[in-house]
Amino acid sequence: MQRILLALFCLVFLPAASAGNEVAGVPMEVVKLGPHSYFVQGQSGAASSANEGFMSNAGFVVTRDGVVVFDALGSPPLAQKLVGLIRTITRQPIRRVVVSHYHADHFYGLQVFKVMGAEIWAHRLAEGATRTEEAAQRLAQRREVLFPWVDEKTQLLEADRFVEGDMDFEMGGVNFALRHVGPAHSSEDLALMVKQDGVLFAGDLVFRGRVPFVGDADSGSWIAALDKLIALKPKVLVPGHGAHSRNPGADLVFTRDYLKFLRTHMGKAARDLVPFEEAYEKTDWSKYRNMPAFDEANRTNAYNQYLRLEQEDTGK
Repeated sequence: MQRILLALFCLVFLPAASAGNEVAGVPMEVVKLGPHSYFVQGQSGAASSANEGFMSNAGFVVTRDGVVVFDALGSPPLAQKLVGLIRTITRQPIRRVVVSHYHADHFYGLQVFKVMGAEIWAHRLAEGATRTEEAAQRLAQRREVLFPWVDEKTQLLEADRFVEGDMDFEMGGVNFALRHVGPAHSSEDLALMVKQDGVLFAGDLVFRGRVPFVGDADSGSWIAALDKLIALKPKVLVPGHGAHSRNPGADLVFTRDYLKFLRTHMGKAARDLVPFEEAYEKTDWSKYRNMPAFDEANRTNAYNQYLRLEQEDTGK
């Protein structure tokens, strides 16, 4: 009862405490995936003032003892809007937030849930991620690009509990499988399977309908991680970006094929000592060129994988 009262109290006072006077105006709609599972879908493309940073997905699972949230979106106002949508479905307290990984569009809303008393979970390899120079630079960039939704009041919160690897847990009669699937998109990638619903929240291991952001990730390990997700045999897949899928195999294969494409072409160029610019221009990107986020992500993906594969080859 005390937690419920706390949640109701926070709903009244949270906007001033966590997100200033700003209210997210970007459309956000809840999609029901199963008896317990829901998600909201971010817009396509990179974070911008037009989409207010709402370009990633978040999910939540309603049990009789509370709510488990997967990812906190890219700003406190977005997180507050998500809380409002959760409250249209249940008055159960939000007990836990699982962070798939510590990239800005997935955890900048954590302070909203923290004020409500939720416990934040992340993988151990995310410990300290908010205290790096890179994190400070990203926050400064987001404050410029996404002001006023990300501003001087936006806090970078670490987890309350760092999990070491795979684990299963139960809440309110619903069983969850939490899986460490990094290093892939990040070192600390977590995926969450809702067993009764067959719903898999995959985080940024799967991008749907857009070019994934790979950066300097270990693409070989990422491909292996996709096999781990396939083994869960989900009925419904929620990627980190894009629409949910009721044909998860096809989307897992798409991401895997893109990673293999990068590794094949950039790896061969690195081994043959072909300069990156020449290799990039000669590569046929037509399969991906017209997809959202191609301009923002693909060259960076290719360049970083070229460097990584060059180092891997040199280290052999």
